[in-house]
Amino acid sequence: MKPTVILVHGAFAESSSWNDVIDFLTAEGLSTIAMANPLRGIAADAAALSDLVRSVDGPVVLVGHSYGGAVITNIDPGAGDVLGLVFVAGYALEAGESCAEATNHSPGGSLAETLQPVDLSGGGRDLYIAQEKYHQQFCADLSADVASQLAVTQRPIVESALGEPAGDTPLWKTVPSWFIYGDEDRNIPAGSQAFMASRAEARSTVVISGASHVVGMSHPAHTAEVILESAHAAEHADQPA
Repeated sequence: MKPTVILVHGAFAESSSWNDVIDFLTAEGLSTIAMANPLRGIAADAAALSDLVRSVDGPVVLVGHSYGGAVITNIDPGAGDVLGLVFVAGYALEAGESCAEATNHSPGGSLAETLQPVDLSGGGRDLYIAQEKYHQQFCADLSADVASQLAVTQRPIVESALGEPAGDTPLWKTVPSWFIYGDEDRNIPAGSQAFMASRAEARSTVVISGASHVVGMSHPAHTAEVILESAHAAEHADQPA
């Protein structure tokens, strides 16, 4: 049985960031869902994703971009038949580790200096990337026109989410994983992503030369290939012996 692919975007983006990848996946006959990630905290967002997974009949492959990677690895392990994880410039956190800590496994990240906070009436702060800094920080390998639109439509993440520790049972410890990222990522340094991929004993790791943090948008065909590889492995694993 072919798996359903659930795509989970990260901070400073939204579900339409997967549009070009979706075209490749649906052309291969895969049922695909692009979740609207709340970006309110790892535990809360993972609970929302767990609910979505429970609604799916059959095997699932979870795909997480950036902070979305932290979300896919923290769902309820009993929520469904998750057979593959794909990290698209994504965080594969260890138990108790935060996104901020994982970023610092290697030098080179410059996100902090581009952030623009918005105080929330209920307490805490939302974080945006300042629009004038968005192109170079987030998506330097996209056109200026596309980057300008993305800067305007970006969705903020609550500040506390980036420091929130992951849960005790990272899903990548029991579910096979695949990784793809760019070597010019300014949000999560390539060295940090290489460390997480090695730690997770990834089935495959694809590094795209010159790609930014939005490798799924700038290189949708390569990204889809990695997801399809995971989906095919999941389909084979779901076959009776």
